[in-house]
Amino acid sequence: MGIVVENPGVLTTVQDGGRYGYEQFGVSPSGPMDKESFQIANILVGNPRDLSALEATMLGPTLRFTQDNIIAVTGGDMMPLLDEKPLPMNQAVLVKAGSVLKLRAARNGCRTYVAFAGGLDVPLVMGSRATGVQNKVGGLEGRKLAKGDEIGFLAPKTSLPRMAERRTDHPMPAGKERVLRVILGPQDDAFTPQGMDTFLGQPYNVTNDFDRMGCRLDGPVIQHKVDGNIISDGMVTGAIQVPTSGLPIIMLAERQTVGGYTKIATVITADLPVIGQCRPGDVIRFQSVPVSQAHQLWREMQNRLNTLDQTLNAPAPQAQPSVQAHQPPVYPETTLPGPVRRYRITVNGKVYETSIQVVSQ
Repeated sequence: MGIVVENPGVLTTVQDGGRYGYEQFGVSPSGPMDKESFQIANILVGNPRDLSALEATMLGPTLRFTQDNIIAVTGGDMMPLLDEKPLPMNQAVLVKAGSVLKLRAARNGCRTYVAFAGGLDVPLVMGSRATGVQNKVGGLEGRKLAKGDEIGFLAPKTSLPRMAERRTDHPMPAGKERVLRVILGPQDDAFTPQGMDTFLGQPYNVTNDFDRMGCRLDGPVIQHKVDGNIISDGMVTGAIQVPTSGLPIIMLAERQTVGGYTKIATVITADLPVIGQCRPGDVIRFQSVPVSQAHQLWREMQNRLNTLDQTLNAPAPQAQPSVQAHQPPVYPETTLPGPVRRYRITVNGKVYETSIQVVSQ
């Protein structure tokens, strides 16, 4: 089978890489809030990076295993226990049937990921197993996990190559202040110079109004030239809306697909995991960067993931046949090479030439 949910925690959902290609129908992509931690967990257990896993928020679940499998826990530190003993983070661990995994309240970060070798067996909906709580699609009946839920494993494993090496360092940042790098626009021209200075120069606090759809911030009012309303247009993950109130809202994994408020900037992809791990009360500062730097930071993140994946999951090198220079044939001392006889043969009108060397004793 797989796992049985004994306690679901605050908000635990099945996620994968996300559901793309359906935004024209109002379906948000969903997927993990901290994609880097999510993908690290899958790499550690030998999975494709975007395979289905669990995302827990603030207070994690208690899961009883009904089948052996290898798991990895990454992201925020929910002080995981396996059969009441501390379980190491960021490391592949074999869990036996009958064992109980307990995730507690996060002491740092906000979201924790549990990946299972082979992934979780929930239905594909529009090509994805990700839970969209707002759209009520995917995952387990389009909802967060509940007590008594059972989820099977797709292809569980009890051993993996390089098992002793399947660990990495991926700590959550210390302290309560975070810097989010952004690309300005597309409606940054809707704000006064003073408003732009406020946005880029003043701190903002993460409020309790923070879920998978978006994060409302509190702080100095950002001044518009007129107001915060526009004709609704497309939305992307990380877009920062500023309604007429002047307080920013960062749109996240389950954002709406269009919006009618001015968007002052967009959080770069490499920093989406940062906001995904923020907690209410944390302080956010925004820093404008050029697109070229955003691309470079994204490449650096991908390089880190590629290096880990290649180190742990690259096929073992195959022995290559040795290549030797051509050597003339060696005959036993009692064997002497004889004359070479050449033949020309015609078959069905085609002429073939061959030669035979006679060896005499």
